[in-house]
Amino acid sequence: MDTHAWIDFWNGDLAKAGDIVADDFTWHVAPLTGGPQQDHTGRDNLVEWVRSSHENMPGLKFTVDVGPIEQAPFTVIRWFAEAGEISFHGTDILRVEDGRIAEYWLNADGLWAAQQLGIMPRS
Repeated sequence: MDTHAWIDFWNGDLAKAGDIVADDFTWHVAPLTGGPQQDHTGRDNLVEWVRSSHENMPGLKFTVDVGPIEQAPFTVIRWFAEAGEISFHGTDILRVEDGRIAEYWLNADGLWAAQQLGIMPRS
């Protein structure tokens, strides 16, 4: 699994999706307001999510802090993201099948990012 391509994709190279993300891709993420994880499907939906992330946070840039840590079929990456004055961390767990990402679990400081964006109130 080419983790550089995954980071490039998150840094806005959306054309990489076809090469690195499976057609029947699924991802799991906890909602900002709490509650059980939400499951999403489809490579095109992921592309749209990344596109909207860049629209909402101009200059968004991801770098790898730790990893990749690999134990087939899983790859784990700890990353740092920043966009201007906004910054947050996260961890991606990727399940790779036939060389492409089939499943993705996102664990991120999403609440902290939303508070910095003014979307959610700070405590």
